[in-house]
Amino acid sequence: MLCKKLHHAAFRCKDAGATTRFYTEVLGLKFAHAMGEDHVPSTGQYSPHVHIFFEMEDGSSIAFFECPRDAGNVKDLESPDWIQHFAFEVDSVDTLLKAKADMEAKGIAVVGPTNHDDFILSIYFFDPSGHRLELTTRTCPPERLKEFEREAPRVLEVWEKTHDWSQREQVFGASTGYARGGKAA
Repeated sequence: MLCKKLHHAAFRCKDAGATTRFYTEVLGLKFAHAMGEDHVPSTGQYSPHVHIFFEMEDGSSIAFFECPRDAGNVKDLESPDWIQHFAFEVDSVDTLLKAKADMEAKGIAVVGPTNHDDFILSIYFFDPSGHRLELTTRTCPPERLKEFEREAPRVLEVWEKTHDWSQREQVFGASTGYARGGKAA
């Protein structure tokens, strides 16, 4: 496979200092690198900026640009808030619930936990720039992952035909929820 793992995903931030404090103090990520330029290295465009990286345990990173002289928004303001987000995986439901309690103790509003098709359990919150974040943990056994992989093409096929889940029963066996093998999930 060409792509080995995620190196980083990057968004824009309002304030690099506030962003650094949030990602290190609230989420415990490592502040791994910061670099800045007056011109974009790949295009040569004038755009004074700082580019900051926060590393996770597996070596992948989340990164941000603070570009105070550039036009545009920090995030997509047209799409619903819940679409554009970063999702970070934690090791267990207990860790997820402890993180929720810790964030709420710091005054951070947290939504969830939310069960997604018995695939993952997630909580949601926002960073100082208004980016939606998700902490998630896998909640299904490996054999269930294989089932999800097998059904994914059929799910997409039904979606492409209807774009409204009106025919979801063809995949899940019920008109609501995620039923498989005659039982609701």
